[in-house]
Amino acid sequence: MKQNWRPGTMIYPLPAVMVSCGATPDEWNVMTASWVGTICSDPAMCYVSIRPERHSYEIIKRNMEFTLNLTTEELARATDWVGVRSGRDYNKFSEMHLTPVKGVKVSSPYIDECPMSIECRVKEIIHLGSHDMFIADVLNVIADDKYINKETGAFEMDKANMLAYVHGQYFGIGEKIGKFGWSVQKKK
Repeated sequence: MKQNWRPGTMIYPLPAVMVSCGATPDEWNVMTASWVGTICSDPAMCYVSIRPERHSYEIIKRNMEFTLNLTTEELARATDWVGVRSGRDYNKFSEMHLTPVKGVKVSSPYIDECPMSIECRVKEIIHLGSHDMFIADVLNVIADDKYINKETGAFEMDKANMLAYVHGQYFGIGEKIGKFGWSVQKKK
């Protein structure tokens, strides 16, 4: 038997990312978001949805840039902390011992401790209700060499121990069970 529930946010798991923003070091801030994802592959585009009350909201709206920093199990405490504290009250980078590095294609910093950072330029802001969606072009992806397979050049996300968010809780991703297309792949 199944139950019918009122409409809600039940699409999980989601990535737990740290969103960094700001044009200058005195403005740099970081927040946690899970309302984030890919919306197009060519051209590469993504989104992040943010409540207008958040300190980062005005910074991103003013500069029209942000960086999505994928997080790991090792960064779980920092990921949670920067999501529950306000940049109005804390320098979150120093409080969590995160290293901001000036962006390559955007002014917002990326977080050096993160295995992958995605630099984005806002294309459109859609006002939705509790959150506004920042739709963005992906301008650059910064990948940590220690997760790149030296033979294939592929980024091995499974080695990064990525962090996922599931309805108020954080989880490691777990063991790989297959790859795209494995269910129809011909046996060798």
